[in-house]
Amino acid sequence: MSVRRRSWTNRDGSLSEVWLVDYRDQRGRRHIKTFDRRKDADAYHATVTVDVRQGTHLPDSESVTVSEAGRLWLQSGDGAGLERTTLDSYRQHLNFHIDPLIGAVKLSQLTVPMVRHFEDKLRAKRSPPMVRKVLGSLSSILADAQERGLVSQNVVRGLRSRRLRGKERRIDRRQRGKLRIGVDIPSPDEIRDIITHLDGRWRPLLLTAIFTGLRASELRGLRWADVDLKRNELHVRQRADYYRKIGALKSEAGERSIPLAPMLVNTLREWKLACPKKGELRLVFPNGIGRIESHANIVNRGFLPAQIAADVTTANGKAKYTGLHSLRHFYASWCINRRVDGGLELPLKVVQARLGHASVQMTADRYGHLFPRGDDGAELAAAHLTSHYAAAHRRDRQHRHAG
Repeated sequence: MSVRRRSWTNRDGSLSEVWLVDYRDQRGRRHIKTFDRRKDADAYHATVTVDVRQGTHLPDSESVTVSEAGRLWLQSGDGAGLERTTLDSYRQHLNFHIDPLIGAVKLSQLTVPMVRHFEDKLRAKRSPPMVRKVLGSLSSILADAQERGLVSQNVVRGLRSRRLRGKERRIDRRQRGKLRIGVDIPSPDEIRDIITHLDGRWRPLLLTAIFTGLRASELRGLRWADVDLKRNELHVRQRADYYRKIGALKSEAGERSIPLAPMLVNTLREWKLACPKKGELRLVFPNGIGRIESHANIVNRGFLPAQIAADVTTANGKAKYTGLHSLRHFYASWCINRRVDGGLELPLKVVQARLGHASVQMTADRYGHLFPRGDDGAELAAAHLTSHYAAAHRRDRQHRHAG
C-alpha cells in the first residue's frame, strides 16, 4: 500500500499531476484511487489501511449510492411487516429530502462532513422535527447497508454528540410549547357545549373519545367484543390504520383497560341496538355498511360540525379544534385535574396506563404541567415563618448561653 505522485505532459505542453493511492483490499484485489492533493491522498490512505486491517473496506467500484441503499432499506421494512403508513413516511423522506441532495453519492464516499453539510441544507428549508426525522431515516438506511456489507460505518452516528442531541430536543420542546387549555385542549365548558350538540351516529363515537382518550385509530378499530357494558369497562386490543386495515397496537403499553362513565355506558347500550350489523368485523363505530370508518369522515362530518353547532369556533366562524387528538388531550387533563375542579385527580402512573403511553416520562413530558401544584404564595409564607422562627430560636439560645 503506497501513496505516490504521477506527472505527465499534455499535448499543449502543460504539466499535470495526480496523487495515487495504490493498495490491495482484504481479499487481495488491487485498487488505485487518484486525488488532486497529497493531503487528500494521505487521508484516504490512512482510512483504507484501517478498514483493510479490520476487513471492512469496500471499494467505490463495489459500492452503491445512497438512493440505491434507500430502496433496499424500504424493501427490508416491507419484508419486516412495517405498517403501510410508516413505509409511506419513510419513502417520502427518501424521495423528497434525501435523494435530491445526496441520493447520487456512493456510500463509500459519504463522510461525516458531507452529512453535516446535508443537515445544514435541510435546516435551511425544513422544520427542526422534519430534519431530525430525515436524519433518523438516513441513519437507518446506513445501518441496513452496513448489515448487508455495503458500507463499513454509519457516519450519521458520528454527526452529533449526545449532549447536542439532548439540547436540540429541549429546544424543540420549547418551540412546541406546553399544551394550553382553550387553545390545544378544549376547556370543560367547551366540552359541555359540544356534548349538548352531539347527535346521531357521531354522538356515541365522540363521547367515547371524550371520556376514554382513545386514539382515532383505536376508536376506528374498536370491537363490541372489547366493550364490557356489564363491568363498565373497555379494552383496547387493536387499531385501524389510515388505509382501513386492522392491525396490532403500536406498543405493548397500548393494550389496556379503561373504566367507562355511567353516561357513556348508557349511550353505548342504546347505540349497540342501532349500530349497523353488516360485515364480520363487528366494530363499535363502523360506517354505514359495517366496514371501518374513515378518519376524515369522523372529523369532517362529526367533530367539526358539532363544534360549530356548539359555537366552539374561531373568530372567522370555523371549528376551533381541528383534530380528534384534542379530545385525547382533554381526557388526559380530566384524569389529572383535582376532584374539586371536576377532574379525577389520578396519579401520574395511572394516567400513563389510561393513555397507553410507553413510559411515565412520556406522560410527564406531555402533561406534567397540568398536574395541580400547591399554593406557591402559601408555601413561601410558610418558609418565611419557619426561617424567622429558626432565627429567633438561635438568638434566644445565644442569649441564654451568654447569661
